Amino acid sequence: MENPVVVEVTRGDLVESVHRGGFALVDGAGAVVASAGDIARPVFPRSAIKVFQAIPLIETGAADAFGFGDRELSLACASHSGEEGHVALAAAMLAKGGLDGGALECGCHWPFDLPVALDLARRGGEPTALHNNCSGKHAGFLCTAVHQGEDPGGYVGADHPVQQRAKAAIEDLTGTDLGADVCGTDGCSIPTYAAPLKSFAHGFAKLVTGEGVAAERGAAGRRLIEACMAAPWEMSGTGRACEKLMQAAPGRVFAKTGAEGVFCGALPDFGLGFALKIDDGGTRASEALVAAVIGKALRGDDAALADKFDALASKTLRNWKKITVGAVRAVPR
Repeated sequence: MENPVVVEVTRGDLVESVHRGGFALVDGAGAVVASAGDIARPVFPRSAIKVFQAIPLIETGAADAFGFGDRELSLACASHSGEEGHVALAAAMLAKGGLDGGALECGCHWPFDLPVALDLARRGGEPTALHNNCSGKHAGFLCTAVHQGEDPGGYVGADHPVQQRAKAAIEDLTGTDLGADVCGTDGCSIPTYAAPLKSFAHGFAKLVTGEGVAAERGAAGRRLIEACMAAPWEMSGTGRACEKLMQAAPGRVFAKTGAEGVFCGALPDFGLGFALKIDDGGTRASEALVAAVIGKALRGDDAALADKFDALASKTLRNWKKITVGAVRAVPR
């Protein structure tokens, strides 16, 4: 099954490029409310399910033992911009576990946002593992290991208890068995597991409804989602898509990006979860489609808010002289 065109890129009055993909909007019982494309095809969710991976941080008692509040929990679910505040907060989380940045096994890279990277370079700085967009998630992994009395060394390995707990949470929420045949290595060196879009969407719906999930796990997931909605900058960064989406409807929308054109999230008021994937991995397309999916879900309840997300589903393109030349827009369905 070939996925449909879900996002168009225009130049003038003509469509210049297209992006194919799929999405699933699912309720707590697993019923598909809306969809496009092949939602049964396994995809790697990448960073879009960091909430699932952070659930053991809550369930083991580590988060409470180290006094983590909304900001720390949000950073534990983040793909952040490597801004000074992100770096400092990740370091503070590690310090509470008696560790420092040297314990991180995520690797280092320059901040993804060009202005942030340029500012670091102008100040004579160089990136460390704390600048890695996943450093908050890894700080959560390490603090959980410390709290459990486990050797934190090698915590990124698939056989380490940290990753075994994360895998078990993902399997539970998606209702899938995750074996070596669907396992890859993520950019930050932890295992990433492929499953259908519908399954990831259902997992988020389970967390916001409490249906089909143990009470403790549901509460842990909701606590993380609520932390991200309360502190979207920590989970994202200045001007990033996740921050904009959650700030557009405070406390009503949770959205998390992942590499290669993935987004997952939830609409707690409606008991819905969603997941989407752009076939060619284009971020410009995933950011347009996620806003359109949220707008579609809101349309019957709050037309004004739905209009706001529909506006976010289209981005004006300008050339180097700031002349409007086209747009990236979700295809209406």
